[in-house]
Amino acid sequence: MKGEEVLARALRIAADTWYTVPGYPVSRLAELVGAEMVVNEKVALEYALGDSLVGRRSVVIMKNVGLNAGADPLVNATTQGLRAGVVIIAGDDLQVVGSQNAQDSRYYGEVAQVPVLEPDRDTCAFSVEAGFGASEKFSRIALIRVTPPLLETEVPDTPVERINTPGELADPCLTMRGRAIRADLILREMFTWSQLSTLNRLRGGAVGVGPAPGTSRVVTVYPPPPLPPGAIVNEYGRPFAGEHRTLAPPGVRREPETFAMRGRYRTFCRSCPFKPLLSLLQEKGLQVACDMGCAILAMNPPYRVGVCGYGLGSSVAVAARSTGVSLTGDYAMLHSGLNALVDVREKRLPLLCIVMKNLRLGMVGTQEAYDPVPYLGWADPVVLPATEVEAHRNLFERPDRLRVIVIEGICPSGERHEIVEC
Repeated sequence: MKGEEVLARALRIAADTWYTVPGYPVSRLAELVGAEMVVNEKVALEYALGDSLVGRRSVVIMKNVGLNAGADPLVNATTQGLRAGVVIIAGDDLQVVGSQNAQDSRYYGEVAQVPVLEPDRDTCAFSVEAGFGASEKFSRIALIRVTPPLLETEVPDTPVERINTPGELADPCLTMRGRAIRADLILREMFTWSQLSTLNRLRGGAVGVGPAPGTSRVVTVYPPPPLPPGAIVNEYGRPFAGEHRTLAPPGVRREPETFAMRGRYRTFCRSCPFKPLLSLLQEKGLQVACDMGCAILAMNPPYRVGVCGYGLGSSVAVAARSTGVSLTGDYAMLHSGLNALVDVREKRLPLLCIVMKNLRLGMVGTQEAYDPVPYLGWADPVVLPATEVEAHRNLFERPDRLRVIVIEGICPSGERHEIVEC
């Protein structure tokens, strides 16, 4: 069987949902898997993270340049954590057959601090389950890089057993700084995982990375396993493994910071017009996917209605596959949430999308934002003043279709987010 056929079978067994933005060299792989096409790679990866929150393993198949569009949730998931495994299959177009560049996807492993595998013909099927296992063990997305030399060659079809080992979201008591420190600590464990992986076969002589020729083989390319001194390293694309052969784990010694250690937490402004909305969501017991911006404060005390935040504009797609309720700001919606909203509408997914409209970028200095309402007409939004939320409380339930509610409020002049002592 061809490598893409073996990969497709392994992906069907290992995952519960499959998404794609097609492109050479992985278009046929996506077809063999039966992956659902999505408007862009960022939305596809956010769908996958939403699936992860409710215990579904998910795969996203994209080409090398598509990984750029998915970079935001890829990086943010590392600090925020996940539950069921999420794997990206990144197809690198080495000869620029159908792309505008020949970028090497493996470098995203270092940027996002995620495990990267590059299977050879003997580990093609095994690498899929290993990728999911690493994603769940380290609570972050795993990346599997594939190239035409693997996809187009004959590969043994080896049955692989699926073993679910759920990951976990970052402790809600951690500050954002604490979550970043936690991610660094876990990265140290990933070096041990790579060193001990049986997918690698270091027997002396030249080292082949993935399907490249060599008497020794490396599959877990990030973090890299220790390579023999002076060994010749053969790989397709840029010399990623060669450049990283002496990479050492980060020297992190700090304990992840909690709100209690800091002694305070940040919440909405004292006179924030959206407080009645937050109180209503809390009263109804709704859990929401939060966006970056003021919405992320819904994860903090005293409301604690937010369960995750994977990047600016991320809440729409994440919520559509998990909580069913997204909480976003006007700027986040126009930044990239609108792409996801289009996809949600086309697929008739049930979602309560709440947009807090204050025409301000409240988290970064109250710069002026555009009004999103003129661009949401096709979604038939319900537009309510923040003072009328309680009078329309019946609207704030998980619907059986897409429902967009825009809450209009004015930021209190001169106020900043309230700092509350623990």
